[in-house]
Amino acid sequence: MANIFGLESTGDVAAGAADSRLGTDLSTGALRRKFNFGDRVSELAIAQDPFFRMISKLSKKPTDDPEFKFTERRPSYHKRYAYVVAFDDNGTVEVHDSELERSDSTAVASAVGHEVGLYMATDYKSSGNLSSVYGQSSDAVTVGGTGTRPEFFLPGQLVKVPVMAATTGTTITGYHIIKVTSVVTSDLASNAGVDNDSMECKLVKGDIVKFQSGANEVASFAYGAAAANNGFQTGSSNGSNEVYDRSISEHLEPIRSHVVGTAHEQGSGYPDSWKDQPFSTGYGRTQIWKTAMAMDNTTRATVLKYEPNEWARTWREKLIEHKWDIEQSCLFGSQYDSGSEYYTQGAVDYVSGYGNTFSLTHSSKTQDDFLDDMSNFLDPRYNNASATLFFCDTATYNWLHKLSGYFTNNLEISSNFRAEMSLSGKKKVFGVEITTISTPFGDMNVTRNVHLDAHPIKMLAVNMRYCSYRPLVGNGLNRDTAIYVGVQTLENSGVDRRVDLIQTEAGMEWQMPEAHAYWS
Repeated sequence: MANIFGLESTGDVAAGAADSRLGTDLSTGALRRKFNFGDRVSELAIAQDPFFRMISKLSKKPTDDPEFKFTERRPSYHKRYAYVVAFDDNGTVEVHDSELERSDSTAVASAVGHEVGLYMATDYKSSGNLSSVYGQSSDAVTVGGTGTRPEFFLPGQLVKVPVMAATTGTTITGYHIIKVTSVVTSDLASNAGVDNDSMECKLVKGDIVKFQSGANEVASFAYGAAAANNGFQTGSSNGSNEVYDRSISEHLEPIRSHVVGTAHEQGSGYPDSWKDQPFSTGYGRTQIWKTAMAMDNTTRATVLKYEPNEWARTWREKLIEHKWDIEQSCLFGSQYDSGSEYYTQGAVDYVSGYGNTFSLTHSSKTQDDFLDDMSNFLDPRYNNASATLFFCDTATYNWLHKLSGYFTNNLEISSNFRAEMSLSGKKKVFGVEITTISTPFGDMNVTRNVHLDAHPIKMLAVNMRYCSYRPLVGNGLNRDTAIYVGVQTLENSGVDRRVDLIQTEAGMEWQMPEAHAYWS
C-alpha cells in the first residue's frame, strides 16, 4: 500500500496484544525499567494524528546528533535557460530595441547569418540550482541576482530565442536559433537606456541559423522605467526582477531562451565544458517531548465503575496525549535553539516560509483555478504527485469531494471519458484513510487532518520523499518514544504514589521546499 508514495516503511514494529494493558501487567521487580515503545505509539488514535503516523512509517531516519545536517540535490539538465535582458550593438548596450541587432552594425534587420550579441541572465542560483518557489517572496531569487550567472553557455551550442511580432506585444509567435560563437562574462550595469542596478550576465554572441520571418522582436525580460513592454514584466509595473509570483507554464517558459543542442564541424576537436553545482545543505533540530503520569497508590488500588482500573485508563489517555503533542509539533513547531532547549520545525512553519503558497476560498475557487494551482505545483521538472500527500482541514476535505464528485453525480459519461477531476477510490495506508482524486497532473492522495481545522492553512501538500522523522539514536541509546516505568515509587522515594514517564527525542527534516505547498 505504501507504494502510492514510492516509498517503503522502515522500522515497523507490531503493536502489543489487543487485550494487553501496557504498563499495568508489570511485577514489582520490573519497576523503573525503560521500555522502548517507538513505532507502537503510532498505532494509537491513527485518525487523530495522520501526519505523524505517515511520516513515522514512511521515512524514519535515526540521527546521532541533535543538530543534524543533510544535503539536497537538484538536477540541472532542464535549467539550461536564461532571459535576454539586453542586446550588444557594436559595444553599446541597448534594451528592447526594435529588432535583434547585429553586433557589428546598427539598425539592420535580422536574417540567417547575421551576428547577434545577447546579454543573458537567469533566475536561479548556480550553487545548488536554487530557484524561486511559486508565491513565496521569502528568499526569492531575482533575475540577474547574486550567484545567478548562467555558466552553461558554451561555443558550439544552439540556443532557441523566443520572438514576437510587435514591440509592445506579449504573444510569442516563433523563435530564432542562434549558433553560439563566443561567451563573455559581462555584468549589465546602469547604462544609457538601462534603468537597472548591476545584473550578473553572460554576453552570448552568435550567428542566426534559423530566422523567424516577421517576428524578430525578442521576448525580453522587461525591467526599469526605460523598458518597453515587448516581453515579460513582473508585478503591476516595471522595476522588479522577481519571478516568484509568475506561472512557469504561462509566463516564464514562453520567454526563456533554452540550449537546444550543439553543432560542430567535421574533424573538429573537443568542445569547452562546464559542470554544475547541484548540492545545497540544510540542518534540523531534535526536540524532547515528555508526558508524565502520576497517581497515588490509593487510587491505583481502588476498583471503580465502568473503568475499574483508573491507572490503566489513564495510561491509554496519556499515550494518545503524547502522540497528539508530537503531531502538533510536527505540524506547527518552529525551529529554535535556546541554548539548552531545541525545538524542531513543523510542516506549516517550513512550507509557510519556503514552500509554494496558494489561496483557497471555497465559495469562489473554481475547478479551473485549482487546476492552475496544480499545474504550477506539480510541474514534473520540480515535483510529482505520486509521493505527495495532501492533508486537509474538514471544510477543504468536503470541498474537494464535492468538486471532484460533480461529474460522477451530475453527468452521464462513458467509461472511456475521464473528467478533469474525479474521485477514483479510497484506501487505507498504514491505517490512514486516503482518498484518491484523479487530476490531469497525477493522482492526489488526500486525507483529513483535524489539527488544521483551527488554522488559516486549509490544505498542506507534503512530498513524503523530502521529509523525515529523525529520532536521536547513538552510543547504544535509543531516544525514540520510550516508557520509563516507576521513575518515582513508594519503594524508591518514600512517597506513596507512582510516576511513570513517556519521553521522545526526535526532529523533523525538511528538504526541497519547491516540493511542498499550502493553500490558505
